[in-house]
This record gives sequence, structure tokens and C-alpha cells, in this order.
Amino acid sequence: MANVAFHTLGCKVNHYETEAIWQLFKNQGYDRVEYESAADVYVINTCTVTNTGDKKSRQVIRRAIRKNPDAVIAVTGCYAQTSPAEIMAIPGVDIVVGTQDRTKMLEYIEQYKEERQPINGVGNIMKTRVYEELDVPAFTDRTRASLKIQEGCNNFCTFCIIPWARGLMRSRDPKEVIRQAQQLVDAGYKEIVLTGIHTGGYGEDMKDYNLAMLLRDLEEQVDGLKRIRISSIEASQISDEVIEVLAHSEKVVRHLHIPIQSGSDTVLKRMRRKYTMEFFADRLNKLKEALPGLAITSDVIVGFPGETEEEFMETFNFINEHKFSELHVFPYSKRTGTPAARMDDQVDEEVKNERVHRLIALSDQLAKEYSSKFDGEVLEVIPEERFSEDADSNLYVGYTDNYLKVVFPANEEMIGEIVKVKITKAGYPYNQGQFVTIVKDLQAAVNV
Repeated sequence: MANVAFHTLGCKVNHYETEAIWQLFKNQGYDRVEYESAADVYVINTCTVTNTGDKKSRQVIRRAIRKNPDAVIAVTGCYAQTSPAEIMAIPGVDIVVGTQDRTKMLEYIEQYKEERQPINGVGNIMKTRVYEELDVPAFTDRTRASLKIQEGCNNFCTFCIIPWARGLMRSRDPKEVIRQAQQLVDAGYKEIVLTGIHTGGYGEDMKDYNLAMLLRDLEEQVDGLKRIRISSIEASQISDEVIEVLAHSEKVVRHLHIPIQSGSDTVLKRMRRKYTMEFFADRLNKLKEALPGLAITSDVIVGFPGETEEEFMETFNFINEHKFSELHVFPYSKRTGTPAARMDDQVDEEVKNERVHRLIALSDQLAKEYSSKFDGEVLEVIPEERFSEDADSNLYVGYTDNYLKVVFPANEEMIGEIVKVKITKAGYPYNQGQFVTIVKDLQAAVNV
């Protein structure tokens, strides 16, 4: 029996798709082995969001070739889509498939074994208009299931290469979304994370159907589903209808990840983002009214070309004023092939790093403020894993619906279940700016 090893770089969508590709191999009788093992086939799922992503992808490819020169080396993902010739030029690469036609990978492997000629299976992603169905009935991680609902992006922000790697917006058939959601719940998952390249844009390419309707249908039609989480949503996609659904939902969690990227209108214009800060503030105020206790996390790019100290402070002050609960802060990184990489006034690295540190310090402070609001409250948590590697420890870690990371006494049987815990101490710093909330069990953490 042949075996296959996977290595995934980049985002959660890539990790989801690796699980989907594994299902294809599994159905053909392959065994899965660790990437460090000597495998018959290596599949490398690449990232191209930064120049560093390309570099890391090449390193991982070369490592697989060294590990077993006789193995079939198949490369897929975003870097494979944007630069297939670069990858084909690496001696030892046998098959390149982009971000479409992953279902053909096994055919290509058989073809390669017969002909021993490298295969470039990358097509023009911009011509693709149909969502590629890739099922994932179960995940290696057994507590939270991702469910991909859309592909591609129509935004073309000036710093981003992703539309060229993923193509234009394609939404998954709602019947397929509901079917797979039910399959995941039947497999034991209590929480489903809706994910995609531009998740909140779901339905923009459909007639008479949208994200708000999908959320409603998931809530009403999937038996046993306890939590629905949206991996990310743009402010421009938070319609009044979406807010209305969130306000009345019993399953969509009190946590939204809304990328801000900058809090300055002039920077947003240079980024070609589709909102103003006045609009963003209006959405935040309406959301917090609809969902008391809502956690808002966000992505911020610091040091975008031309960013002045005044523009940076607009971002800093907006985030502070609107009390985000946690930030993912990135120094701007030039991505070859994007308009921003060619812009004048590139910001000095030292200035970028100093601003990054100021925003991380703000994020730490806001995270502490947010988590401390829940001192003494009873919240529902899904235990995910042991808090430490100590086998004798009875402390486990998991997330509340509003994305507080909590540590509490539990046992192996509770992993993946929903338990009630009482917060006894909030705001201990943990893991680079995240805050862990120490709790004790309530009624011996009886399952709800």
C-alpha cells in the first residue's frame, strides 16, 4: 500500500484543502504518514501571500526531494498557481497543480508513474467561475471543524496577490454547505467555522441568496449544531440583514474577525479598501448593540507605503476608542507583482517595527480589559487539548463562544464537548499577547 505525506504552508483555507486532498488519497487506499517520514508521495500545499511565503515553499519542496529522491513530489496551492514555471524548474518536482483541479492530482500521479515526465496541471484561474467541491467529512483536530463556503476574491487590494492566486469570487452551493455541515455535526463536531478566501462575500455571485440567508439556513436545518463561527468578514459585507441575523441567532457566536488593515481613510484609499472609517465605526456600533459582549478581533498592516505618524495614530486611536479585543499586527511586506510594492515612500523598517510594538502593546492592554469584563461569569467552553504536555495534569484549554482562551480542570472525555465554567481570574498574559483566563469547574464541569 502506498503512503503519502503532506506539508501545508499558509492560511486556514490551505489547511482545510490539505484535509480535502487527503480524503482523495484515502479513498484510493493510501496511508498517511508524517512529513518527516520517507513517503512514496509528498504533497506540498504552498503559500504566496508574501515573498517569504514563496521562499519557505521552495525550502519545503527541496526538503521533500532530499528525504526521498524516488518519491513523487506534487506541489499545489497559491505559489503553485502564480509561479508554476518557477516550481517546475526545481529539479525533482514531478507534478504542479494550482488552486483548482486538485481532484485530478491522483490521475496525474498515475500518469507520472507511467510516463516519468513532469506534469504542469496549472490552468488560468481567472477563467474559473465554478466552486470546486472538496469534501472534508472529518479533521485531524477533533474539536473545531472548518467548512469552506467560498473561493476567490474580487477586491484587488493594492498590497495583495491573492486574487491572482485564487481567482474571482465563487460561492459554494448552499445545499452542499448544509449537507457537509450536517455531516460534520454527525461526526461529533459541536462548532463549525465558516471559512474561505473572502468568507463574508459569500453569495455575491449568486442570485437571490446571501450570507445572511446561509447563516439562517444553517441554524434552522442542521440538527445538533451548537456554534457557528465566521472566520473573517469585511466591514463592507456586514449588511443590516447580517446584523439582524446575528442579533436573533442562538448559534452564531459573539466573536467576529473584521480586518481593518488601517484606521486612516487616506491609507485605506491607497490600499484600495472598500470602506471609510466612518462606515466601519457605524458597523461596529450596530454590531455591539445587536450582540452585547461581542469580541472584535482584527488584522492591521503597519507601515504601508507613505504611512505618516499622523496616519498611524489615526489607526491607533480608532482601535483604542472602539475597544477591539485582540489584534493581529503585521509590518507591511512588499509583495512582488502588487501595485503597493512599486509605490514611492516605502516606510523604513525601524519605523515599522516601532509602530508594530506600539500596536501590540495596545492589543495586550485591550485583551486584558475585554477578558476582565467576564470575571465571575459562567461561560460555555469547548475543551480542545491539555494545557501542558504533562500527562498527569488535569488542566485543559479551550475557547468560549466570544473567543476567550480559558484553562480549567477537565478530563479527556470532555474534549470536543460543551462544558460550563465559571471565570475566577482573568487577564494572565499568555503566548505573545493572548490572554488566558483561569477558571474553575462549575458542578464538576458537567456537560451541557
